[in-house]
Amino acid sequence: MTPELADEPCEACTSEDEPLAEPEYESYLADVDGDVWAVVDEHHLEGTYEFEDFRDALEFTYEVGELAEEEWHHPDIHLQWGETRIEMWTHKIDGLHKTDFVMAARMDRIYDEYAPESTD
Repeated sequence: MTPELADEPCEACTSEDEPLAEPEYESYLADVDGDVWAVVDEHHLEGTYEFEDFRDALEFTYEVGELAEEEWHHPDIHLQWGETRIEMWTHKIDGLHKTDFVMAARMDRIYDEYAPESTD
């Protein structure tokens, strides 16, 4: 059995690595929350998390920041009332790397604590 994407290591790439092409990143994209994440211009991941208030969005943003520092892989984070939007790519190769998807999966896991209650 293979581990979940969120459990895989965040491995740094080298400047000789090529950004992932669509056929390569499709399987990783399937392992992150499809309601949150999308690949934009085959260059970066963009995800939007929704919250019931500013406090939860702020606390989630803080936890994502701590994760980024721990893994030394830093996304662009946009915080506003009830929403945190994240853009992520590997700057060294100016494109997507497996680590971007590992980080997205870890953020999905953090979000599980904050997700608004479903009214279905």
